[in-house]
Formats: sequence, structure tokens, C-alpha cells
Amino acid sequence: MKILMVLTSHEDLGDTGQKTGFWLEEFAAPYYALKDGGADVTLASPKGGKPPLDPKSDAPDAQTEDTRRYKADADAQADLANTYPLSQMKAEDFDAVFYPGGHGPLWDLANDPQSIQLIEAFNAADKPVGFVCHAPGVLKDVKGTDGEPLVKGRKVTGFTNSEEAAVGLTDVVPFLVEDMLAAKGGNYSKSSDWANYVVTDGNLVTGQNPASSRDAAEALLDLLHP
Repeated sequence: MKILMVLTSHEDLGDTGQKTGFWLEEFAAPYYALKDGGADVTLASPKGGKPPLDPKSDAPDAQTEDTRRYKADADAQADLANTYPLSQMKAEDFDAVFYPGGHGPLWDLANDPQSIQLIEAFNAADKPVGFVCHAPGVLKDVKGTDGEPLVKGRKVTGFTNSEEAAVGLTDVVPFLVEDMLAAKGGNYSKSSDWANYVVTDGNLVTGQNPASSRDAAEALLDLLHP
């Protein structure tokens, strides 16, 4: 069982002068859920190499059992430091794909032709595709096999407008994940802010926020082990 994880290569938080990237828990929790579930996990990013880590996700109050496990895991750190260039990845080589969040994907992966084509290829082959927190934002321009937006008529979730407001970035991000999913015709739903909430619709798995990371990955695994 081979699963691809795709991380952002974008590190600038708009014009704020601050840094962003991927969110540590949203990488670590799915990474270990998939590995512990028996998957061979391959990491990729648009630029390859080491993806940028959102510094806020490395703060003491953001640590979890999975992030602490990662910090003690030299093999996982080596994997992350040497992600493959996204251009080298083919859907035919994997059984599923999972995208961790963080704000970075809203700037690069949401507009990356290779990412868009990759997700479309996984979907066309009816392979599971999973996204958590801001990562559902990468579906913005992804089309289904009918040429309509992939999320149209599908049950989806993702980082909420109220969660974005709570972190003070409503006017910084290029678009709001909740608004975009609804505008593309997605059947968007959510739980309370910061609650674990995962939605599965066919081969599509989406999680609302960092707390949803592990369960989103396990929902992806469930599709591979019906």
C-alpha cells in the first residue's frame, strides 16, 4: 500500500513579513497514522527538498503526541528534509494521496498545475484523495471526470471562516477555504471551531482543522481497507 503525501513549498504569509508553510501536527499525525496502518509513505512538494514549517505550529502549545514522536524520529526528519519534486509523482504509482494543511497551500498548491492534474488523475482512477484544514483549498481549480468542480455536489469540510478570523488572517489569505468550497458547489458542513470533524464522500476525505488530522488520515485508510 503506497500513499503519497503532498506538502507546500510556500513560506511567505502574504505581505505580512511573517512566515508560513505546512502545519506540523497536520503532517505528523497523518504521517504516523498512515505508517502505523501499514502504508509506505512518499513525501513530495512543488520544489522538492525540505518544505517550510509554519513557525507557529512548532510553538510549545501546539505540540501533540505525534509532533513529539516526530521530533524524536530521525528517519521521519530525513524523509521530510528530502521530499521529491511534485513533477516526478504519478498517480499510477500510488494507492492514495493525502495533503496536510497550513496556510502555505493556499498560495502554491491551489494554483499548481501539477498538483491539479495529479488530484484529477487520482480521482479519475477512483483512488482515495484526502485533505485537512487549509488543504481542501487546493481543490479550488480541480475538476471531476465530468468537467465540473470536483467538490460540486460532494460533502466537504475545511478550515472555517470563523477559525480563520480567530487566527487573524481573514484579510491576509488569498481566499477563504469555507467560502471557496461553497462557491464551487460543495455541500460544505462544519463542527464548532477547533473540534475534530471529518467528512467522507466517495473517494474524497476532508478534515476541518488540525484536530482532524489523524482521523482524516484514518478515514483515508478505511477507504483502502473496506
